[in-house]
Amino acid sequence: MDVGLAHLDRPFDYLVPAELDEAAVPGTRVKVRFAGQLVDGWLLSRAEDSGHTGRLAYLEKVVSPEPVLAPEIARLARAVADRYAGSLADVLRLAVPPRHARVEKEPRGDQPTPADADTPAAPADDPTTVRPATVGPGAVRPESTASATVRPESTASAAVRPGTVAPGAAGPVGAVGAVDPRGWRDYPTGPALLRALTDGRAPRAVWSALPGEDWAARYADAVAATVAGGRGAVVVVPDARDLDRLDAALTGVLGPGRHVSLSAALGPARRYRAFLAARRGQVSVVIGTRAAMFAPVERLGLVAIWDDGDDLHSEPRSPYPHARDVLLTRVQLAEAGALVGGYARTAEAQLLVETGWAREVVADRATVRARIPAIAPTGDDPQLARDPGAATARLPSLAWTAARDALRQDLPVLVQVPRRGYLPSISCAECRTPARCAHCSGPLALPSAGGTPACRWCARVAAAYACPQCGGRRLRAAVTGARRTAEELGRAFPGVPVRTSGREEVLTDVPGGAALVVTTPGAEPVAAGGYGAVLLLDSWALLTRADLRAGEEALRRWLAAAALARPAPAGRVVVVADGALAPVQALLRWDAAWFAGRELAERRELGFPPAVRMASVTGPAEAVADLLAAARLPTDAEVLGPVPAEEGRERMLVRVPRSRAAALAEALHSAAGARAARKAADPVRLQVDPLSLF
Repeated sequence: MDVGLAHLDRPFDYLVPAELDEAAVPGTRVKVRFAGQLVDGWLLSRAEDSGHTGRLAYLEKVVSPEPVLAPEIARLARAVADRYAGSLADVLRLAVPPRHARVEKEPRGDQPTPADADTPAAPADDPTTVRPATVGPGAVRPESTASATVRPESTASAAVRPGTVAPGAAGPVGAVGAVDPRGWRDYPTGPALLRALTDGRAPRAVWSALPGEDWAARYADAVAATVAGGRGAVVVVPDARDLDRLDAALTGVLGPGRHVSLSAALGPARRYRAFLAARRGQVSVVIGTRAAMFAPVERLGLVAIWDDGDDLHSEPRSPYPHARDVLLTRVQLAEAGALVGGYARTAEAQLLVETGWAREVVADRATVRARIPAIAPTGDDPQLARDPGAATARLPSLAWTAARDALRQDLPVLVQVPRRGYLPSISCAECRTPARCAHCSGPLALPSAGGTPACRWCARVAAAYACPQCGGRRLRAAVTGARRTAEELGRAFPGVPVRTSGREEVLTDVPGGAALVVTTPGAEPVAAGGYGAVLLLDSWALLTRADLRAGEEALRRWLAAAALARPAPAGRVVVVADGALAPVQALLRWDAAWFAGRELAERRELGFPPAVRMASVTGPAEAVADLLAAARLPTDAEVLGPVPAEEGRERMLVRVPRSRAAALAEALHSAAGARAARKAADPVRLQVDPLSLF
């Protein structure tokens, strides 16, 4: 049962009445009486007797006989809760989608396989016997779920074994056969990775993709090799566009019906249907966004994640797990293989390589040089000597020339702009003072050329704005958004089609003819044949963010855009930045591994994640102090702060060596439980290794 209360994060024993004995199998949803209320819970295990000496209550109802909580997922959920100082109940809410009764009642169309028929049936329970059942931690509010450990031997779910035909699948699980390495041959260790997966081994790899790489096809090859070895796979991607690409690639390699897609955007019925297909063993491959990181797959042989630096992989709900860490935990529990890939490389992935936990899969430098476009910065000394205005111009002559030449060759041009909107930030034209709202002090923005300034925080219109410093009423652009950029480029290149891709409408692909495509990071469409030029504007907006990962994130976004350009000499990339900066140097050489190693070394020296384990405690100042005073922190823990947080709250940071991570999480969880037990009024948010520390 799930209450979201840390002090109730433990299993509870109940008696199973005779009429529910057959339906009450581990992994099913149940209803029980707890604290005088009828609440939801999970049945975790069955036993002949209970060690509890007091009087036990009875299960009230088995909500559904479907054992949707697999034993391995319950173990994973417990491990994730412990790692993130959270409760098992919260993790199970993320792991198992809400029940959809109509979907459960749909005909399965599956029959027991010969292997299943040969399996001896479990002895029937004596209907007169009442056996205790372990149910997850109690809840006191409706619609709550349950959590606790699950014993593997108590599962009642059906299995599809390697070599048998899975219901709804195109053929036997192990019937894919030998997998052609294809594009993996561009990487010296790539074919060996596929061979290991085909042989049923568990290789662990960090892959740096080449520019122009069809990453979805490479992941499909890795999954096919895993299936050929008689095991299943889980692949997690950042967003729906990536999911569609991977879905098409897997269908082409495995055939239709051999995998399912899991995403919160599918809707309740479709998502639950896909989840049940995986739980029932009807498919051995599950792909999806972060919703798929807990997908139940039998005989798991591979977990893979694409672009693990994307913040979409971080769950915004408690206990805020990251998909990469959840999948790597599955690797340890299931002894499966792992594939962490992307054009860029995070410091976390670099740590896996440096510790020897994983091997890197990279192309040799000759192959890289043959595949990359011609990349040039606008802020280096030779360029400044030719164009002194390049240091301040938003579109220096080098960028303008690259776009013009590509358009003349009837090739599309990609323009990446960090900010969406028209003018997301404006200032006084006289004294350059940032324009702010008179009511909430939020930044003012212009929605269009003839629009009225409005606050980005409270949405109040400032039609009669006057600068509080000089009284000026004229406004100028402080930050230019994607829509204003598209407008300016349309005037600079008359007659050329201008397309935009961003929050309002994200394009998947564009034709290969001459066109200007203005996008925000992450919304870049694929051009047929590749882009003739890629312009990376306003680099300062990415590099100057007050964030530990600012440089890493800037390089990740640049590489993702530059990877869509044609190889040199047909393709050119211009980054409006100083060529001496480390992220720009990594882009010029297409060497994400070098930059990741540099970032990790700096963080190790300064004591930042992932070199250490760090937790943030956010809330009202008194509540934060109360929790930290109650926490029995490890002796080598360092408490840093406070630093300001949103809505007038404060944040304290607790840092420990990685070897003390479990002790830190346990201490914080116990302290949170003590506050919950005494019903402390002010909530405190605990996050372990959050993406943003400040």
